[in-house]
Amino acid sequence: MEGQVIEYLPDSVREGIEQARRKAERRKSRLRLEVDGRTIRVLRSWSTGFAVAVEEGDHLRGLVDLYDGARHVSQCLIMTSRDEGGERIYEFKRATAVHDQPPVDFERLAPEAPGGLLPSPD
Repeated sequence: MEGQVIEYLPDSVREGIEQARRKAERRKSRLRLEVDGRTIRVLRSWSTGFAVAVEEGDHLRGLVDLYDGARHVSQCLIMTSRDEGGERIYEFKRATAVHDQPPVDFERLAPEAPGGLLPSPD
């Protein structure tokens, strides 16, 4: 129903409503990109990509860092997909989760497991 009402409004009012909607989305999203020392707000995200405001994302490509607030979430290899409704849509070629510890090449034992087994003195 909302879409039907907006169709009858003057263009300037429709553009104002759309700008207000995008501004509200920017404020509520904590996701952001770090690219070449710049910070770009992510409007929305999904499992295979994300969207930023057209005026902020100038056809980014390559490796970017994705943050949720101050927490580094992932390092993503991206490509521009399309522009749609004032948003620039990006798709992941790959998204690698960032870990706070380096990977190990051995199995970690449970904390309550013994450090080793000693033979019985029998």
